[in-house]
Amino acid sequence: MAERFTKSMARNIYLGGSAFFVLLFLALTFDTQVRAMPERDNRDQLTDQVVRGKHVWENNNCVGCHSLMGEGAYFAPELANVFDRRGAGDSEIFKAYMNAWMNAMPTNVPGRRQMPQFNLTDQEIEDLATFLEWTSKIDDNGWPPNIEG
Repeated sequence: MAERFTKSMARNIYLGGSAFFVLLFLALTFDTQVRAMPERDNRDQLTDQVVRGKHVWENNNCVGCHSLMGEGAYFAPELANVFDRRGAGDSEIFKAYMNAWMNAMPTNVPGRRQMPQFNLTDQEIEDLATFLEWTSKIDDNGWPPNIEG
């Protein structure tokens, strides 16, 4: 190596190191997408009703208060496992629960956080329940850490 560290040597180290780490990042991203993602989702169970439920979720900004698989706000409960928590794994029980819950809001219990009344139709509530059931079946590595979210 030369006694002096020249600008061209610094540039070559910078460009070489940058290229190496960009390629490493791309390779690790590709590896994650190929190996991890298809094993963890449940795309094969995606239906039009689930898609409509996701639209209800997005259009009413549910994520503004709730979190879903750890993403979102923490004002209201995590809903990634609400199907297991309130429906005990039974779709009909869960849809009945969701309909009763959504129509009972707000509860006006003093000192408690209140969920607003969104005036959803029965079909929208059923679609939302189907979306939440679908999300509960995604392998999320045991999130949330307890049944109550």
